[in-house]
Amino acid sequence: MEKSKILICDDELGVRESLKLILERDYETILVSDGDEALEALKADKTIKAVLLDIKMPKTDGLEILKQLKQINRALAVIMVTGYQTTEMAAEAIKYGAVDYIIKPINSGAVLSAVHKALHK
Repeated sequence: MEKSKILICDDELGVRESLKLILERDYETILVSDGDEALEALKADKTIKAVLLDIKMPKTDGLEILKQLKQINRALAVIMVTGYQTTEMAAEAIKYGAVDYIIKPINSGAVLSAVHKALHK
């Protein structure tokens, strides 16, 4: 069976690598370091099923990238990743189409659960 593709977008290399290690057994992962790269990857590969997207990034923040990703593919499952736990930020992300959010530091169980739920809705 072919693995679902997950795009991981975070400006921190350590976070990208941690998420890849958690997900690579069950999913094919694509790693990018900013929102522009995420948009390009999604345009280039129509088989990407989900995105793990950091909220706080240089250049363009994750909420703006979320809006643009959803314009490219409305069905895309986007899970926000944040080091800042605020209900306002989470509510705003959900309003723009995110299906879930994960709080840093990364917990492997939470990541696997969120991705599984997002892909099997």
